[in-house]
Amino acid sequence: MKLTRRTFLTLAGLAALGLTTPACRKMLWQILFSPEATPASPPVPRINPFRAGDKSLVAIVHGRDIPRMVSRAVNLLGGIEKLGLKGTRTLVKPNVVSGEPNCYVPMPFARRAVVELVKKAGALSAAVGDMSAVLALPTRPNLERTGMARAAREAGAELLAFDEGEWVEIKPAGAEYATQVYVAKAAYEAERLISVPIIKTHRSASFSCALKNTVGCVHGKNKPWAYGSAGWEPSVAELNLAVRPHLFVVDGLQSMVAGGPWSGEGAPTNVILASGDPIATDVIALALIKAFGRWEPVTAKGVWEQTQIRRAIALGLGVRGPEEMELRAEDLTGADPAFTRLVDTIRRAVGLS
Repeated sequence: MKLTRRTFLTLAGLAALGLTTPACRKMLWQILFSPEATPASPPVPRINPFRAGDKSLVAIVHGRDIPRMVSRAVNLLGGIEKLGLKGTRTLVKPNVVSGEPNCYVPMPFARRAVVELVKKAGALSAAVGDMSAVLALPTRPNLERTGMARAAREAGAELLAFDEGEWVEIKPAGAEYATQVYVAKAAYEAERLISVPIIKTHRSASFSCALKNTVGCVHGKNKPWAYGSAGWEPSVAELNLAVRPHLFVVDGLQSMVAGGPWSGEGAPTNVILASGDPIATDVIALALIKAFGRWEPVTAKGVWEQTQIRRAIALGLGVRGPEEMELRAEDLTGADPAFTRLVDTIRRAVGLS
């Protein structure tokens, strides 16, 4: 861990508070100490079933009816049946950074719709699990405050806070920063892992979507800030060698277009994205952010030039360029000219038109 002045002051403050506050002790433990962990092999690379010929598919659906949007986005990829969920233990991974009102908190409705889709497809069991940012631990109260816990219960899913559970130790081949990764055992052992990120900007990572959402599956010792400023964005990509979701269903009902990750400027975009490819997903999300022109770390360079994307391509985590992907768009509200313009802008930014 790179010990910057800010990190040192944070550690000193947590140490002082940890004398009387259990939550602060938990944060400090996650930062300073490696967990007891069982050695495990890196997960095998996923074969993306959501393809048309040699192209990875991404769906973008606009509307107001969230369950219908989620279902339609996955159907545009070929259907949830392609995941082979029948009889599997499936984990849905949301993005619950914190539970505080000043944090950009996604609504739980899309996650509930994903769980319901999973159960309808015949999964043996469904769970919703996450770990909040280290400085917002413990996770379980955040799951309650954001409504994620209630949504999970109402959909009949088990609720998991990874910081309460066990860990496995993975040493991914090809990593330069995240060479020893502690992954939540529940995420590692899930037979199907569905990532449900949000679209947002980020002061350290430039942006956050599919690749970044895997950070919630790893221990505090592996959070990207632990690798220093040079390693922040490359490590986000590298952590995806240790955590490999099978499907990404992105909550773009409201997207953060400036600031982040704790708070920022939001815009109602009313879309759901879906894909089996994290790079294809992220370049579409980047193009959406770019369309608003509010965040210089995204607007200043092309979507394929972002550090997270370049490192992910080098690691073979997904598509390598626009010629390897296809965007399928649908508007469930009818003919909304604003959505049509947004899709056209996204296509141009990604190189699909």
